[in-house]
This record gives sequence, C-alpha cells and structure tokens, in this order.
Amino acid sequence: MRPKICLTILLCVLASPLFAQNRAADFRLTKIDRDLILSPQYNYSGAEQKRENRERWLRVDVQFSAAPEYTDELTFKFFVAINGQVLSGEVTNVNILAGREHWTVMYVPPHALAHLLQGRAATTTSIENIAVQLVQKGEVKDELSLARAKPQWFADFPAVTGSLLRKDETPFAPLFSDFYEQVKPASR
Repeated sequence: MRPKICLTILLCVLASPLFAQNRAADFRLTKIDRDLILSPQYNYSGAEQKRENRERWLRVDVQFSAAPEYTDELTFKFFVAINGQVLSGEVTNVNILAGREHWTVMYVPPHALAHLLQGRAATTTSIENIAVQLVQKGEVKDELSLARAKPQWFADFPAVTGSLLRKDETPFAPLFSDFYEQVKPASR
C-alpha cells in the first residue's frame, strides 16, 4: 500500500510544474529589440517652421505571443538599466487576438538619455540591460531580459520613473498603428 501512496505523491509533485507551465504558456515574451532613432519629421503649413535638433530617442520593442483567442488587456512592465540606474514604466495593451507576432513599445526621450549618460552620446551599448514583465490581472505571466541575468535583476537598482514613455506620449504616436498593439488610454 505504501508504494502506491509514494508513487501517487511523486506523480502529483512532478505533474504540478507541467500544469503551471501550460498556464504560463498562454502568453510568452519572445524578443526584445532596442534602437536609437531620430524624432519623426512632419510637414505642415500655416505656421512658421521651427528648427529642430532631431535628437535620438531610445525605442524598446518587445515581441510577444498570445494563445487565447481574445485577451481584453495585458500590461507590460519595462525596466531599462542605463549608467547604474533603472528606468521603470509600463504600458497596457488592449484587444489582443491570438497570435505569435504581437509587438508593444516604450521610448526614452533624448533629454532623459543625455541626463542619465551625463552628456555622453547614447549608443545601443549604453543600455546595460532591459527586462520586461508580461502581467495579466496582477499576475506575472512571463519575464524576459535582453542580456542574460537572474530573474528580477532590476529590483537591485534604484528605480527612476517618468522617463519611459508610452507610444501615445511621444511624437511617434500616429506611426505604425497597425504594427503595435492598441494602447489603453491613460486614466484622466
């Protein structure tokens, strides 16, 4: 009788991580890209043209997959390590259909980069690491880092808020609306 009980307990212990993996597999972070890009240029008439500096923004693109047929919203928490500090911010995407190539994005404006880098020119190697957590209803479903690191490495650094911007808070707002998932409007 005892061998059957031990075997049953062993099977339950071994099977529980498999069930947890299946639940987590509903959503998966698959890729983090970073790039330094210039502000977009718009042509307009009816006012005097202003000279622009056209400085570089840091764009952080994140690819993810979603298995459920429809998901009302997912929150992505971004952590960007620059010069010993970690910028933190989040974006909530809505109306997500099942698929393997969904994208979300956040930006760091030029003046924030200049401040963090103490006036040095920004390069992609200036970015020490990036981590993203995919959160649904308060539960972290997946986490991915650009460079290999321990989970939640960003918790060891002082967090700086306000410098990571959602797409709709930048001059890139009207661009690539069919590429990135829809952003939930900020509460007013």
